[in-house]
Amino acid sequence: MEENKIISNCRLVIIGGSAGSLNALMQILPGLTVLHNFAVVIVVHRKSTDDQTLEELITLKSGVPVKAVEDKTVLKPGFVYVAPSNYHLLFEKDDTLALDISEKINYSRPSIDVSFESAAEIYGNSLVGILFSGSNADGTEGLKAIKASGGIIIVQDPLSADMPFMPNNAILHTNPDFILSNEKILELLISINK
Repeated sequence: MEENKIISNCRLVIIGGSAGSLNALMQILPGLTVLHNFAVVIVVHRKSTDDQTLEELITLKSGVPVKAVEDKTVLKPGFVYVAPSNYHLLFEKDDTLALDISEKINYSRPSIDVSFESAAEIYGNSLVGILFSGSNADGTEGLKAIKASGGIIIVQDPLSADMPFMPNNAILHTNPDFILSNEKILELLISINK
C-alpha cells in the first residue's frame, strides 16, 4: 500500500457498492468540492424502478455537480454520474456512457463487475476503482480487471463497512492497492485531485 502508487493522470474514479454503501457515499461526497481532471461514476445496486431518490440524495449531498445518465451521455471531468436503475452502465472509447439491458449479473442491474470491467477496458491506468459495502460478490471481478489494466483499486476497510461481505470478498480475491476507512478514501481522492 505505497503512497507513491497514487496516479497523477486519473481521468475516472468509479465507485461500486451495494447494501450499506450509501452511508459511505454520504461521508465522502460532501468532502469533494471540485474535481479538476476527472469524473466520478457511482454504480450502486438498487431496486428496478424509475425512482430517482438516489440521484436526488446524491445531488443534495455532493460537493460537485451531479449529471443524470442517459444513453450516450458524454462523460466530462468535474461531474458525478450515477448509474440508473435497471441498466448496466458501459463506457465507450469516445468518453460516452452507454446503457444496456442485458441479463442481470450477480442478481443485479446495474452490475458493478460489468461497469468496472468496461471502464478498465477504456481507461486503463488512468482509472481508480473503489468498492464499498455490500452483501454479495459483485465488484471483485471488476476490481481484478481494473488492476490488470494498470489502474488503482481501493477497497473500503471491512471494519468501517455496514455490510462487510463485499469488501472482504474483494480483499480475499484481489490485491488492493489500498484498504481504507471512508475518511482515508476521501483524503486519497483529494490528493489525486490536486
